[in-house]
Amino acid sequence: MPKGQRKSTGNIDVQTGMIPREYGRPWPDYELLDAGEGRKLERWGKIVTIRPEIQAGFKPGWSNAQWQDMAHWAFEEESSTQGRWLNIKPHASEQWLIAYGSLNFGLKLTKFKHVGLFPEQQANWRFIKERVSPGQKVLNLFAYTGAASLVARDAGAEVVHVDSVKQMITWANENRERSHLSDIKWVLEDALKFAQRELKRGNKYDGIVMDPPAWGLGVKGEKWKLENHLSGLIETAHGLMNPGAFLILNTYSPKIELADLATSGGQYFSANQLEIKQLWMPAKTGKELYCGNLLRAIR
Repeated sequence: MPKGQRKSTGNIDVQTGMIPREYGRPWPDYELLDAGEGRKLERWGKIVTIRPEIQAGFKPGWSNAQWQDMAHWAFEEESSTQGRWLNIKPHASEQWLIAYGSLNFGLKLTKFKHVGLFPEQQANWRFIKERVSPGQKVLNLFAYTGAASLVARDAGAEVVHVDSVKQMITWANENRERSHLSDIKWVLEDALKFAQRELKRGNKYDGIVMDPPAWGLGVKGEKWKLENHLSGLIETAHGLMNPGAFLILNTYSPKIELADLATSGGQYFSANQLEIKQLWMPAKTGKELYCGNLLRAIR
């Protein structure tokens, strides 16, 4: 961009750095208690965990002794992608249930530090609940354990849930059963390839949700890097959207900046159709944790 020229794409001014934030909110069965020194302290129902968090590069609100006194489990990294859980409180559960409104989610300790839910996505669950009407069609790509799928189905939508990992689809279906919902269509497939085929078939949706990983492997072991597919994902989603449909795209990839989202989104949506934000989560101690970048668009 030439010096002195200002450009506003959606609601982000890429020169002045004026970046709106959207916050996930705690609910009765979840709260971010504290964060700092590369970790976060979270309560999931009655279970409290300590997990690594690269964005928590600041001083925590509470002491390490307070954290240890509260926590049941702490994750210890053994490599850049895996690790193990250390038991702090004897007899603490390794699997448990939490609720979000009328929805129920099974959580468990995994070797990837995740427990089965991304709570900062509560900001998007609110958005989905507000936007979806009974009978509308919602496509959830890279759908993980199904929180967005369940929220949309609970609002009356016809939901297609796509993930390339069989265990995640099984987990999501168990969450559906726990939440007493029916008739979600499960698709075990590469999300982008499925969406591209839907486009060729002429299918349309009233809402599309995407939370693509920064990197990973497809169903047949194909290597995935989000930065190589970002524009294609948005282009395909745009083609699948009915008039008035919404798109949600999250990214926690260090190689995807807000300006990249604004540029890619701006190719297919006008400035007044597009929102580019940062996603944050407040802690009980008053700390605030950055949780990634967010694109929302209305066609």
